Amino acid sequence: MIKFISAYLLLLLALSISPNQILAETQLDIYMVDFHSKSNEARKILKEIEINLKEGSRKNVCKRQREAARLGLLANESLIKAFEIGGTEPPMEAIKSSQKRWESILNDC
Repeated sequence: MIKFISAYLLLLLALSISPNQILAETQLDIYMVDFHSKSNEARKILKEIEINLKEGSRKNVCKRQREAARLGLLANESLIKAFEIGGTEPPMEAIKSSQKRWESILNDC
């Protein structure tokens, strides 16, 4: 019984001391997560603005539109970096179109 307990404690000690490999996110993953989170947040803000306008409220519309546009532009930058890290050519036509849309939202309010 003592041998069993000591072997068990030795095993626990060995497992707790041995280095654990952590699967860290790659730079590509970080930029893609950043792109998705920022673009989703921007869309969420625009959807909230749309709902508020339908209800007749114009409270902080321009301020929130500018915040959504800033997030959208930052999301585009993250997407471009992700493509560069991945070694593939980004779909620049779609990204430029998105860029123009976000810039018009930012500047036209």
